[in-house]
Amino acid sequence: MRFMILVKATQASEAGQMPEESLIAAMAAYHEQLARAGVLLDGAGLKPSAAGWRIRHAGGRRTVTDGPFAQTNELVAGYTLIQVRSREEAMEWARRFPAPHGETADGEIEVRPLYELEDFAPGPAVDRFRALGMGQR
Repeated sequence: MRFMILVKATQASEAGQMPEESLIAAMAAYHEQLARAGVLLDGAGLKPSAAGWRIRHAGGRRTVTDGPFAQTNELVAGYTLIQVRSREEAMEWARRFPAPHGETADGEIEVRPLYELEDFAPGPAVDRFRALGMGQR
């Protein structure tokens, strides 16, 4: 089972404020533990939304909107992708995740399971994703 740990953005992360060395060290130690346990698939911080854009689909049309985006609490500042045996194991790893913006700063992470190709009905479209190596356990 794959799970994504999403680090919620803050006003500081959206302003491009880089984390302190102590937080980078705590994150490195945590990700090293994940790697040693063989469950780490990927992880990265995301640049502020000012560097990105959104594409809205409505009425058969696409509209591009450049960042930044106002609702900081709806934005993601980073992620960690893990592969574990169970929801409970994912919960244990998530509980150990360092305070995402420093020990004394408010912060939030969200953990969500990813769909696996086996979750979908078999068919040619799913086979095309499988051929790309996507959604593989």
